[in-house]
Amino acid sequence: MIHSGAVVAAGISQGRTTSFKKDFKVFKYFRTDHEKRDFVSGGAAAGVSAAFGAPVGGVLFSLEEGASFWNQSLTWRIFFASMVSTFTLNVLLSYYHNQPWSLSSPGLVNFGQFEGKDYYGYEIPIFIAMAIIGGLLGALFNFINYRLSLFRIKYLYKRWMNLAEAMFVASVTATLAFLAIYNIQDCRSLPQEEVRYPLQMFCADGEYSATASLFFSTPEASIKNLFHDPPDAYSVLTLSVFFVVYFILSCWTYGLSIPSGLFIPCILTGAAWGRLFGILLNTIAPAAKLSDPGKYALIGAAAQLGGVLRMTISLTVILIEATGNITYGLPLMLVLVFAKWIGDLFNEGLYDIHIQLQSVPILPWEPPQLTANIHASEIMNRPVVTLNSIEKVGRIIDVLSSSDSNHNGFPVVDPQDPQEENSSTFGTFRGLILRNQLIVILKHKAYSTWPLNEPNIRKLRIQDFRDAYPRFPGIDSLNIPPADREFSVDLRPFMNQAPYSVSEDSSLPRIFRLFRALGLRHLVVVNDSNEVVGMVTRKDLARFRVTEHGGRVGLEELFIST
Repeated sequence: MIHSGAVVAAGISQGRTTSFKKDFKVFKYFRTDHEKRDFVSGGAAAGVSAAFGAPVGGVLFSLEEGASFWNQSLTWRIFFASMVSTFTLNVLLSYYHNQPWSLSSPGLVNFGQFEGKDYYGYEIPIFIAMAIIGGLLGALFNFINYRLSLFRIKYLYKRWMNLAEAMFVASVTATLAFLAIYNIQDCRSLPQEEVRYPLQMFCADGEYSATASLFFSTPEASIKNLFHDPPDAYSVLTLSVFFVVYFILSCWTYGLSIPSGLFIPCILTGAAWGRLFGILLNTIAPAAKLSDPGKYALIGAAAQLGGVLRMTISLTVILIEATGNITYGLPLMLVLVFAKWIGDLFNEGLYDIHIQLQSVPILPWEPPQLTANIHASEIMNRPVVTLNSIEKVGRIIDVLSSSDSNHNGFPVVDPQDPQEENSSTFGTFRGLILRNQLIVILKHKAYSTWPLNEPNIRKLRIQDFRDAYPRFPGIDSLNIPPADREFSVDLRPFMNQAPYSVSEDSSLPRIFRLFRALGLRHLVVVNDSNEVVGMVTRKDLARFRVTEHGGRVGLEELFIST
């Protein structure tokens, strides 16, 4: 749902379809990278809101994990989108359940109301102990999944291999489920109240299989059962086997070439071992008021989520909204904080691990430690590909076509003296122009036979750049006549004449905060004479990471692919 919401939002921000040749002009002002990024953040929040009926949790999730940049106006816009999302789903579900406008189903996943399940002050240390277990299990989960992901990248890189692995995992899942149901005789008498879809399997008439109800119910139903079923609904053996099998399968499944989630498997795994923990506590101390294992299932689910994802605020609010009970707000927050802290001692969160595996240059909230003495001159890229203020069409084509130049932004400089072309500088800095802008200029032939002072063949408007976004043509598809290579382009009307730049002595933390606060993709490095000496990109910053080995703290540089 999170992914789907982000995809839909990205499409809506464009306001047109290429398949049906339909263009909604009202969306033309949103056809920029900045607006599209904000739409995607709102779509992710709306997906969380629809999935769990948690509009506030969706906003906080987008803030904590789904957005690189944030501001106050974006907060209320995303909150409004989340409210509309959960309200729309609520209305649709009311008609689906033949109860029009009975707005009592805010989300797709409903964990049930936690009414009458209080907790006591002396249970808080127990919850913290469960958080430590969740942090350890989360670190183990992330380690196993990391190794599996490395194996997939190295060996399972073809499509037929991805399909074969998915089919193999599906067959193993079904096999393990049937073996567990067949070998664990956890048969229960049908209760007096109606049991929805009871699974008899290998049990006698008038009985149902508790193991089958866990394995073959929908994940939502299994979670609700673990939260709210009576204390004696499942045996210790059933919960133990289910937890081990589901833990292994969840590690294996995340990263397959299928649309699978992470929230529900982690909640279900944590609820299983949490309920098992509650049963064992009741066995050890039967006289204490620890008789309800459902609340321990909730705490276990939070601990497992926190140990795997390493999120705190958003997960707390999502679980509160999904259960409809704010009573457990404090213990949930404590559990998530301790689970995150324990997990961080061993490895990073699963989202961060996969971001690094994919070499995506996403910047964290704060600059890396121990980098105050690293300057722009040490991390910048050089030599820099620059363009003159008035440049020939042929050179622009050569620069854009060069396999060595995959740059998105090009500094515009005053022409250099031929005697200085081999120096350490690359011309006096005048502005910055993007690759896509150059593509549009060449596509519309907005150049002239400069310096003969002939007018441009075609004047460009801002609408021409918006119409081309985001599917800009490649340079090889423009088919520019060879004779046009001698024409000239005046880049000054199109370039950004006041781009951000830093001195070569600027520290890495200062550069990091500029990128983080302003949403930059590249930054020009200049010397005291305002001459270009290098370029810094997000990838140059994302490759630095603080490491701890044997009590020693160090700084390492990661490989970031181009």
